[in-house]
Amino acid sequence: MEFDVVVLAGGGSTRFGGVDKAMLVLDGMSLLDRVLTATAGAASTVVVGPVRTTYREVEWTVEDPPSGGPVAGLAAGLTFGTAPVVVVVSCDLPWITEEDVTALVAGLGERDGFGLRDTDGQEQQLAAAYRRTALAQAIRDVGDPRDKSVRRTLAGLDLAWTDPTHSGNDVDTWSDLDD
Repeated sequence: MEFDVVVLAGGGSTRFGGVDKAMLVLDGMSLLDRVLTATAGAASTVVVGPVRTTYREVEWTVEDPPSGGPVAGLAAGLTFGTAPVVVVVSCDLPWITEEDVTALVAGLGERDGFGLRDTDGQEQQLAAAYRRTALAQAIRDVGDPRDKSVRRTLAGLDLAWTDPTHSGNDVDTWSDLDD
């Protein structure tokens, strides 16, 4: 099934002391490039955040208003591409693989979304495949997307989740890189 990708990479990385988390290197590759490798099968890819050097060509955009949070980033990213399925990933998912992305798209079924759980069982809304129409409607329903909660925005969607997996672990602190 054809899918587009929205990569959220515009956060302030405050827990990293302002270091650009997307450009942190793990095993010789930036976190952003690791996510872009996992999503290489997309019909289109847009990264929401400041333009950076990446290993492959992607579209770039920023949320309006800038620094408006992940829901504003999703709103900006959804203006790109036309595939009926959108895979949403944050740039801080260094263990996600192409196989994971394929499984998310294949596992969508008739639901609005299908996402990864991290090893603690936490649902990762920013590591999931969504039906474009359902995701766009949820964002429209929230009104102004600035500083809105992702969980509350997507609460009305019919979502399902994988079993806990290392691929769903994100990097929020320096110690998370040691996983």
